[in-house]
Amino acid sequence: MDLTGREPRIARVAVLERVPSAGLVIGAIASVQFGSALAATLFSRIGPAGAVTLRLTTAALILALIWRPRARGRSRAGLWLAAVFGLVLAGMNLSFYEALHRIPLGIAVAIEFVGPLGVAIAASRRAVDLLWAALAALGIVALTHAKTHGLDGEGVALALLAGVLWGAYIVVNTRVGRAFDDATGLALAMCVGALVLLPVGIASAGAHLLEPRSLLPGAAVGVLSSVIPYSFELEALRRIRMAVFGVLMSLEPAAAAAAGFIVLGQGMSARAGAGIALVSIASVGASRRAAPAVGGA
Repeated sequence: MDLTGREPRIARVAVLERVPSAGLVIGAIASVQFGSALAATLFSRIGPAGAVTLRLTTAALILALIWRPRARGRSRAGLWLAAVFGLVLAGMNLSFYEALHRIPLGIAVAIEFVGPLGVAIAASRRAVDLLWAALAALGIVALTHAKTHGLDGEGVALALLAGVLWGAYIVVNTRVGRAFDDATGLALAMCVGALVLLPVGIASAGAHLLEPRSLLPGAAVGVLSSVIPYSFELEALRRIRMAVFGVLMSLEPAAAAAAGFIVLGQGMSARAGAGIALVSIASVGASRRAAPAVGGA
């Protein structure tokens, strides 16, 4: 092994190369949603801000160890891009966790999905995409009018904000991928996001962040919700068509609903289920010839 850590990187990539592309995407979806469900169990002790701080801090440490990112030798434009990416990551995850504190996981993810769906539609010139936009809007209306325990206006607004930031994430992530080799840009951005959220998490949770019953599950959330899905998606996108990737990602709202039910015991009305289905169908239609919805919250 050399001092740059190149050989361990190659070994890790080689392991992922043996996994089918569809399996990587589905694994990433399951990992991030069950990670979100686990994060929700921490809210009573450290709040959403504390949970997202532990998530990004853990992810930043692991990604920094894997990719060994260095600011030295980078252009000022590239470093600014990584910094913006980190701010978007921090805002997207914090707003999503705040939404998850107020509304069920499946509904939060479905509402948040308007961000990547909007990016896909905006990148298209097809008239039929207006149909998908209308279908998604109908799904959101069904969700926000469903008689589901815990649903409130503030939670919906926060989920929409997370969706807008998810859309920004997709746009910025594309530029970061062009400016940096491998995942070094992501690693730098994750470090920025963790540093930005650290004062917020400390103000919210204080010393409770360092308690084993908070720290250990919080570290697991970082691995499940950031390290595993981002790594899986990066490898999958090397081998799979973007349209196929986008269609597979449309399973995310349903996976979130399943994780919410299994881990958190969150039920769902028929109307809410129909709303999730409409958003997923709209995403499938819009993704068939558009860019994928990469790396959700």
